[in-house]
Amino acid sequence: MASNMNRKLARLEDSKDRRPYARAKYLRISPYKIRTVLDLIRGKSVEEAEAILTYCNKGGSAEVKKVLLSACANAEHNNSMDRTDLYVAECFADGGPELKRIQPVSKGRAHAILKRTCHVTVILDAKGM
Repeated sequence: MASNMNRKLARLEDSKDRRPYARAKYLRISPYKIRTVLDLIRGKSVEEAEAILTYCNKGGSAEVKKVLLSACANAEHNNSMDRTDLYVAECFADGGPELKRIQPVSKGRAHAILKRTCHVTVILDAKGM
């Protein structure tokens, strides 16, 4: 039994993605709005993506910029990668839990209001790899 577990752990370790990444969870903005910002920086270099996010006036660009800079810092500190060689390999926004509220309407009824949250992930990679 233990040998099978050891083989499974070794297999999982071999398939683990080693690219630097950063994740922001439970952001209080809809994933639909964040995805439009992420589409602007996907595939760009870190410097170009940072410049785009600095001057982008869409909602959520400040949060995405924080995640991008955090992923860049993780790459420099943990993996000893050079900032100039990094580019945004993947970025995506998954839906988080929804805060459920109600809006009272006529005749004692109520309409549902869903206040959406999201989890943003930015994965970087080096150009030479």
